[in-house]
Amino acid sequence: MVSSHPKWKIDGEYFESCNCDVVCPCEVSPQGFLGAKPDQGHCNAWFVFHVNNGTYGDVSIGGLNFVIAIHAPDIMGLGNWTVAAYCDERASAEQTEALATVLTGAAGGPMGAVAPLIATNLGLKRVPVEYVNEGKKRSARIPGILDSAIAAVPGATPEGVVVKQGANPMFPEDWVQASGVRATFKDFDFDWDNTGKCADYAPFHWTGP
Repeated sequence: MVSSHPKWKIDGEYFESCNCDVVCPCEVSPQGFLGAKPDQGHCNAWFVFHVNNGTYGDVSIGGLNFVIAIHAPDIMGLGNWTVAAYCDERASAEQTEALATVLTGAAGGPMGAVAPLIATNLGLKRVPVEYVNEGKKRSARIPGILDSAIAAVPGATPEGVVVKQGANPMFPEDWVQASGVRATFKDFDFDWDNTGKCADYAPFHWTGP
């Protein structure tokens, strides 16, 4: 089948924060990726994307940020997710559509595997999204909604980090184990605090179709 989407590529930085204890069983379990029950029986998480460079057809999407908040009521691989998306308000209408198409999986690629798990889509908001990379720390902020800062858990040496190889098929490069230093999200009927809980960060390099 010929894709209805133009060629796209995206290089950037990703981090997530969830309500599981470190380490999240969804990533490392005998049942495989997303096959284990979350520590609390459900998953409340947010995915933060910072695009360093990217294009969707002729539309440049570099330098922009995008956040997806998800609630999974049971084992993540069973689906029935509720999601809300937040796009950097600096994005034009074309850039917003491009980012949403790629990062919610509508254009295929790694996020295309996630799209069938979504049962309820609460929509997309254009908001100020601040992203900061500080070495072993990452942070993102949406005023009044998200205040998230994570840091790599200590490695065996002061310079080291804990890397999980092959833990997440969407991020095959260094998948660094972190934890939530400050991790709150409040919007719709959600009011989450993942402080001290599982977090991860990684670079990503995706292309499609």
